[in-house]
Amino acid sequence: MNEITERLNFAIRLALEAGRHSMAYFKSTEIGLEFKEDRTPVTRADREAEEMIRDRLLSECPDDAVLGEEYGEKTGITGYKWYLDPVDGTESFVRGVPLFGTMIGIEKDNEPQIGVIYFPALKEIIFAAKDEGAKFAIGVDGLNNSFETSPARVSQTASLSDATLSSTDILDFRSLGMYANFSEIVKLIKQYRGWSDCYGHYLVATGRLDAMIDPIMNVWDTAPLLPIIQEAGGKYSDLAGEVSIHTGSSLSSNSLLHEQLLNLLKA
Repeated sequence: MNEITERLNFAIRLALEAGRHSMAYFKSTEIGLEFKEDRTPVTRADREAEEMIRDRLLSECPDDAVLGEEYGEKTGITGYKWYLDPVDGTESFVRGVPLFGTMIGIEKDNEPQIGVIYFPALKEIIFAAKDEGAKFAIGVDGLNNSFETSPARVSQTASLSDATLSSTDILDFRSLGMYANFSEIVKLIKQYRGWSDCYGHYLVATGRLDAMIDPIMNVWDTAPLLPIIQEAGGKYSDLAGEVSIHTGSSLSSNSLLHEQLLNLLKA
């Protein structure tokens, strides 16, 4: 078993364990809700799940670098870097909406290699490794690391007039002066839905949504998405068309719509 496969399997186990831990606080009065300086929410589940993942990484991959949403960066010497968002979609989590996920991404020598997203409340998981394809599974309770998977494949919608699109927060377009671009896109598509955070990108990877646009993103969110979307047959870039996890925005698509959407976003 090579290093990438070993880390993929380990990342899946960590995501399942972190998801189980977070579920103990879902719809609980002991959630420990606080707000950061930027007014984004954080809970006991966010912090404890990331602590758990970091402890496991320190034991199993002590020389790998780690960057997480809650506890910052740890340097490494192996060329591998783990990106952690233990509860992506905290706004959903604190409101009892089940569309949050545990996200883990891994780079090797600055190249995204692995993405894992586990939705513990939905009992669904998707994961990918570069050149190995993307797979997803349903009915995954997090207690068993063995489950039956299916290939994750994007849709074949080729026309915006037939497309369904989503984004996490339309106010992000307004704050960046892109609301006119967003409005023009909405006029051209078949329908717009508000499936947010990692769940929307997951829907793109599994062919249930044609594109997902997020103009404001953090690297611990983008790192898992690039390999998942690419390995599912889609295209992933920032809103300027650069294929990078480090530029602060995300466009996930089925590839057939990508250039059309980029042109509208850059108009």
